[in-house]
Amino acid sequence: MCHNTQTRLFSLIRAAALGLSLTLAVGFTQAAELSADLQAKVTKYQKQLVEWAAHPLMLSATREANAKGGFLPGMTNAKWNDLDDKDPVVLSTLNSPAGQQIQKWEADKNLNKLFLRDQKANVIAGSSKTLLFNNGSRAAAIQALKGQAWMDTEIKPDPTTQIKSVQVSAPVLDAGKAIGILHGSVTAE
Repeated sequence: MCHNTQTRLFSLIRAAALGLSLTLAVGFTQAAELSADLQAKVTKYQKQLVEWAAHPLMLSATREANAKGGFLPGMTNAKWNDLDDKDPVVLSTLNSPAGQQIQKWEADKNLNKLFLRDQKANVIAGSSKTLLFNNGSRAAAIQALKGQAWMDTEIKPDPTTQIKSVQVSAPVLDAGKAIGILHGSVTAE
């Protein structure tokens, strides 16, 4: 290899390393964005979601939805978005026994949304009409369906409520296997 090519290659490697360092630094800065008080609050509610996800009503509603191929078989995000908040289909997610229990839990002003989702991350029950019927491509669903409780590391306006929040999720477990998700947002203010 000639000296000029080696110099150019070394410069490219240094630039790539610098880029990676900057990317990691930005990532750590975003992760460190939560104050100690907010981190404690989010951790508290993440643990609460784990307990709530084990509630017999959440387990039975999730089992039933999974057995039927979903609480609302054939529903998609596009169809869901076309529904009015007072549509009977939407109200069925709010007025079910699981929906009523979720609304009681979500009455805690530190939470601004709470949804139960099936094994495909489709809505079963909730505290309001969620923006996304299916959130299977989101970290909250992906991690919970792996059987892991999850919390975001950033404060962002929640897509459903537009309130600055930190999202959390917990798996609904049946004999140790994740069969659904309890997903919420902890108010950041």
